[in-house]
This record gives sequence, C-alpha cells and structure tokens, in this order.
Amino acid sequence: MAHALSLPAKTTSPHPLRPGSACRPKTTITTTVPQTPATNKHPALEPLKHRVIRLADRGRLDDALSALDLMDRRGVPADLVTYSVLFRSCIRSRDLARGRLLHRRLLDSTLPLDSVVTNSLITLYSKCGDWDAAFCIFEEMGSRRNLVSWTAMISSADQNGMEETAIEMFCEMLETGFSPNEFSFSSVIQACSNTKFMSVGRVVLGSVIKMGFFPWDVSVGCALIDMFAKTNDLVSARKVFDRMLDRNLVAWTLMITRYGQHGRGKEAISLFLDMVLDGFEPDRFTISSVISACTVLESIKLGQQLHSLAIRNGFASDTYVGCSLVDMYAKCAIGVLMDDSRKVFDRMSEHNVMSWTAVISGCVQSGGHDEEAIKLFYEMMQGRVRPNHFTYSSILKACASLSDPEMGEQVHSHVLKSGLASVNFVGNSLVNMYARSGRMEDAIKAFDVLYEKNIISYNAIVDGYLKNSNAEEALELLHQTESMDIGVSAFTFASLLSSAASIGMMSKGQQLHAQLLKAGFGSDKGIGNSLISMYSRCGDIEDACRVFDDMDDHNVISWTSMITGFAKHGLANQALQLFHEMISTGAKPNGVTYIAVLSACGHAGLVKEGWEHFYTMQRDHGIIPRMEHYACMVDMLGRSGLLNEAVELVTSMPFKADALVWRTLLGACRIHGNIELGKLAAKNIIELEPQDPAAHVLLSNLYAAAGKWEDVAKIRIDMKERKLNKEAGLSWMEMENTIHKFHAGDTSHPQAQEIYAKLNELVAEIKEMGYVPDTNFVLHDMEDELKEQYLFQHSEKIAVAYGLICTSAPKPIHIFKNLRVCGDCHAAIKYISKATGREVILRDSNRFHQFSNGECSCGDYW
Repeated sequence: MAHALSLPAKTTSPHPLRPGSACRPKTTITTTVPQTPATNKHPALEPLKHRVIRLADRGRLDDALSALDLMDRRGVPADLVTYSVLFRSCIRSRDLARGRLLHRRLLDSTLPLDSVVTNSLITLYSKCGDWDAAFCIFEEMGSRRNLVSWTAMISSADQNGMEETAIEMFCEMLETGFSPNEFSFSSVIQACSNTKFMSVGRVVLGSVIKMGFFPWDVSVGCALIDMFAKTNDLVSARKVFDRMLDRNLVAWTLMITRYGQHGRGKEAISLFLDMVLDGFEPDRFTISSVISACTVLESIKLGQQLHSLAIRNGFASDTYVGCSLVDMYAKCAIGVLMDDSRKVFDRMSEHNVMSWTAVISGCVQSGGHDEEAIKLFYEMMQGRVRPNHFTYSSILKACASLSDPEMGEQVHSHVLKSGLASVNFVGNSLVNMYARSGRMEDAIKAFDVLYEKNIISYNAIVDGYLKNSNAEEALELLHQTESMDIGVSAFTFASLLSSAASIGMMSKGQQLHAQLLKAGFGSDKGIGNSLISMYSRCGDIEDACRVFDDMDDHNVISWTSMITGFAKHGLANQALQLFHEMISTGAKPNGVTYIAVLSACGHAGLVKEGWEHFYTMQRDHGIIPRMEHYACMVDMLGRSGLLNEAVELVTSMPFKADALVWRTLLGACRIHGNIELGKLAAKNIIELEPQDPAAHVLLSNLYAAAGKWEDVAKIRIDMKERKLNKEAGLSWMEMENTIHKFHAGDTSHPQAQEIYAKLNELVAEIKEMGYVPDTNFVLHDMEDELKEQYLFQHSEKIAVAYGLICTSAPKPIHIFKNLRVCGDCHAAIKYISKATGREVILRDSNRFHQFSNGECSCGDYW
C-alpha cells in the first residue's frame, strides 16, 4: 500500500492556473502594494489594537470595525496584526463583503503585506467562493509564496469543486521544492475523495506513510477515512481508523457518521459504544450521527435512550441533535411516536431549513400525515427560513399522495421562483406528482425542463405512463435509456430492472440480467434483490427462486423480496415457510417483511396465522404495527367475510385510519355485498381524499351488483360534477419486444378480426364444458343478452385470445392488468386453460393468478 508519489511531468494548468486568467477581486482593486519601510508605532496603538482583537475574537465584527474607524479618526494607523485578526473574523463568518472592504482599506494604508496577511486574504476569498480573487493574490505573491499559501490554494480548489486543479497544484508545489505538511496532505486527499481520482489518492497514501504522517497524524487519518468512505470502501476506511495511533473525538465521530450514511447502523452504534468505553464524551455531532444510525435500524428504543443522553449532556435544544431526533421519531413514527417528533420540533429554540425539512419529510414518509406536512410547509413559508431542494421534494410527494395537483401547482410556482425546477431531485418529484395525478402533459413538461436527466428521472416518467395506462410510451422511454450516458453501476441496473418489472417486460429484464452479469455485477446483493423482484413481478416465480438460491448471502431485503413474490403468486405456504427459515437463520425481519407475511395470510384466508403474526411482530421483534399492517389485517378479515371483526379492528386502531384502510374495507364490502358498511367506508374515504375516484367507483359497483341503479346514477352524476374519472380497464402483454394492449371492446388491434373469431370459438367451447357467464359483473343497466356480450369483450379475455393466436405450447401466456380481474373473467380463463391445455399467468392490481388445467393458484380466493 505504501508507494512513493510519482510526479508527472509539468503540464500547462487548466484555466484557473493560467497566469493570464482574470485575477482581480470583484472590488476591482489591486491585491498587493509596493513594500515601504516600516514606520514607528503610534503610542496609542497597543490599547486600541487589543480592543479590536478582543471584539473580533468574540465574533463582534461590526464593533471591531467601529473600533478600527476610531483608530483612523484618532490618527492611529493599524498594523498588520490588527488586519490579520479582522480577516480571520471575516473568514469565520464567511463575510466576503466586509472582507473586501477591509482588503481595500488595507491597500489604502500602504502597509507592506507579509505572507501571514496575504495567506489570510487567499483563505478569505477561497472559503467565500471567489476562486479568481484568491488565485490572483496567490499569483502576485511570486517568490513570497510559502507552504501555507500553497496549502490554502489546494484546499480552495478542492472546496470549489476543482479536484483536478487541486491535485495539479499539489504536484506543482512539490516541483518547486516544498515538502508537504499534514494540512497539505489532508487537502489533496480530500480532492481524491471520488472514484475518478481514487488511484491518485492511493499513491498519496503511500507518500503519507513514507513520510510518517500516517498513522501518527489525526487530520491526515480523518482525511483518509473520508476518502475511502466517499468511494464506498468502508472496509479500507475502518482499517485506517483502526491503525490510527491517536484517535480524537473528531475521528470517532467521522467513522460513526460514515457508517450511518452508508446504511451500516449496527456498525455505527457498536463503534459509538466502543468510543464511550474508551473514555470519550460524545459531543452534539456524535450524538446526532448515532441517532441517525438508529433511524437506519428503525430502533426507536435505542433512539429514545440517546434522546435521554442528549438531554443529560445539555444538547436537548441543539439544532443538529434536534434535527436528528425529529427525523428519527418521524421515520420510526406510528401514532404517538409521530407526536414525539412534533414535540421535539416544537421545543427547539431555533429552526433552520434542516429542522423544517426533517419534520416535513418525516410526516410524508411515515404515511397518513401528508396534510400535516402541507400545513407545516405553509407555516415555514410564513417565516424567514426558505425551503431547499429537499424540502420541495418532500412536499411535492405529499401533494402526489393526496392527489392534489392544485396544491402541487402552487409549490411548483415557488420552485420556479427559487430556480430549482431543473434540479433532478426536485424535477423528479414534480414529474411524479403530475403523473400520479394523471396530468401526463405537465409531467412531460417537468421532465423536459430537467437540466440533466438521470435514471430516476426516466423511472418517474415510465411509472407515470404505466399508471396512466400508456404502456407503449413507457416502453419507448425505456428503450431510450439504452442510449443514455447514465454510466454502468449497480444502481443503474437496479433502476432499469424496476422499470422492466413495472411494465411486465420479461425480455427486457432478461437482457438486463445478461448485461449486468457481463459487467461484473452478478454477485452484487442489491442487484440480486432487484432480480428477485423483477422475475417475480413478471410472473416467473421459479427464476426468482433460482436467483435467491444462487445468492451467497441474504439480507432482510432478499428475504422480504422472495416472501413478497410467493405471497403475490398465491403461494402462502411457501411464503410462511420461507419466513420461518429466515427467522431460524438469525435474520431480523422489518416492517416490510411483515407486510408480505400478512399479505400472504390474507390472500390464502389464513386468519388464525395472520393474527398470530400480527401479535408476534411486536412481541418477538419489537416492530410496532403501522397503517399498512392494519390494512393487511382488514384485508384478510374482509376477504374471509369477517366484516364486523374488520370494522372493530379499524375503530380500535391506536391512530385514525387513513384512506387505504377504508378503501380496503370498501373492497371487502363490494365482494360480500354489504351496502351499509360500504357506505360508511366510502364516506370516510371521500372525507379523507375527496379527489380520489376509487371510493365512488367501488360504491357504484356495490350498488350495481345489488341492482340499485338509481343510486349508481347518483354517484356517476356526482363524479361528473367533481370531474372525477374512473380508471379504464386495460390488459397488455409483450410479444417480440412489443407491448400489445387491449381495452374492453377494443377493435383497434391490427389482428382484431382474428382475435374476436378466436374469442367466439373459445366461448362456444367453454360453454359446452359448463361455463355460465356471470352477468352480475356487468355494472351497467342493460338487457341480459347485452350483458353477456359485454362480458365477452373484457380486456382480459381479448388478451388471452391474442396470446393463444400468437404463442404455442408449452410457453405460458403472460398477461398484465391495471385493475383487479373480474370474477367472470377469472372463471372463464380457468375453463380456457383446461380446454386448450395452456398455462395462463395473469397479474392484476393485487396479485398473480396462475391458471392451469382448470385451476387457479389463488384457489378462487382473491
């Protein structure tokens, strides 16, 4: 690991290093003056100078400058020490305006500038972001440059995002004969803290070891830890930390912070305990970082203990600690714990953009608190703190969840005023917000405005097309990503696999699988998890199992993805068996794992097992049930016809039920024909989400099934007045890299005549086998003969007919539908699978149905 730093041949520096580059401070003054002999000191200088220094050191810069004015009025010229102290004060407060005025004043004084003052000027301009002025001063120093000057410029280049310039200046410094110190090395190591210059960083590491700065110097050690951590090499970062002979609180805190930021919460907490046992007293930054690690682990109990420690150590009102506590309680929020997040926020003596963003994003991420997030955002806008791109992204997600594009438009106008619309982080949220509201034209405009589209941007617009039943556009956009210069990374492949799974495009997923194996990502755990999800969501649970079995190691996401896959495919026993296997290996389930487990019980009617898991998740694993877990339980009870028990559960929840829970209950009422409970559920949904058409549609369907056509008509009139549209049923399938989609009664397909001929043939054949059309699933008031004809034109049946025309056995027919499959289509496809001997795999909005030889994997329970 120890290498001597190999110096490159001297090259012409980039623009910032050219002597001819603009090198004037923005005050348009020269940076140096002719050296003049020193004059005798004024007898009143020392007391006035000490007054200036005392005020400046206390951070009272305005008062210090007033004292300097007093010296001028009394004819007492300030010396270089006075100016140096004032410059340091400007540097600490990042006050470039006063620094420039002070610089002009210094030049007017005709004092000879020494290297101390000149280096202070370089530091002032560089830390305040004025690289040109800093470089100009550095250039004019000429032979008076010293090691401090070089180090300041190297650090300045790095801090201004000019890493390559920083490295070149370091090499030029070596060529001029200067030997770097710990600060020079720390600055150049920071410039190497990215994958592009990591190889240079390793060479610098060799020089650092050779010259004895590592493992002795703390600042160099911390810079090395940061370099490795920022290039995702936490193993090397930990090796550096362990080999440091002198570790101070900064080093401990840095390593803990980097562990937490990389999702390694257990290591962060373990290191924190080692630090305390080593005799170090945590400061506000340490406590803030370890609380964030608790958030990663969703460990509310440990977080509460750290909250207690923060209070005992006097950090209860600290902004950094407060932000971490707000975030921790919010992200681990459920019922009273979300109130804890608000309590911490409300008790903070001062709010900054971080604390506002933490509480707003916490409300959004915890689920069911989107309206509270919007109220907080409004309150924030009334004050002096301005939102940043993270704040805007979070509040746009709240607007998307509430399906409130009007509020989203208002936020969008603020985004435009702040100039953040082209920032990916905000732009992607805008795309998602408009797409989820069905306003794809506005979503496309937000997408086009993005300065630099990344894979997340494309995923957002692809998901938008899919949610709005436009599979062709989604596919076209997905093809565009192949020619994008988005780089080859595990994250890129994971995102593309997710897009392919959303469309249900197995061939695209298989192509990506081959490409990522060729690129060397086959053993990446995150990629493995994405492949499991992709194959299971595309209907191939066997290939998902193969990927799972081939993985060397499984994390909680791996187990959860596979359990979810089994649950969605109706394989409840396999899902529960795998869950027990997960527990036996010592892996700890999380809240998402239990959503999958409860969903498996619900889809299979395993009520007893479902209740058992619901109780043990908190008792055995300390996981407090969230809204989603209660929704799964309501779904399980509702599917089993236990509607009264479902209502009791809803009313006994420790927090107010959201629209998801009531929507789940309404769906159960639709299945079992319970109109009174259905009306109650619909009323609650409409109160919570008045712009959501789902409640109106489900209640209308409930009335239609009961033959209450007048009530159906009233609901449809109400929907028309509210400008709410029912989502049209759509089925689609992939054939030779092309998506074929079908609406009910669709005749737009080029092979429509052949498809309907095949469909008529199938209907006649399955009727002879005993199929009887169930006209209860026709939700329109018409003659029975017309109802039967309407049933035969459902999109699922059209897709099956097309699949039989274009594919041959033994290849399964894969169909995807945006809504829940209707009961008549379910029965008909069972008969078709037996009549043709073909396997049909249908993914609807809830789960998979695998039809084979007249049976369905759901056991007629969905």
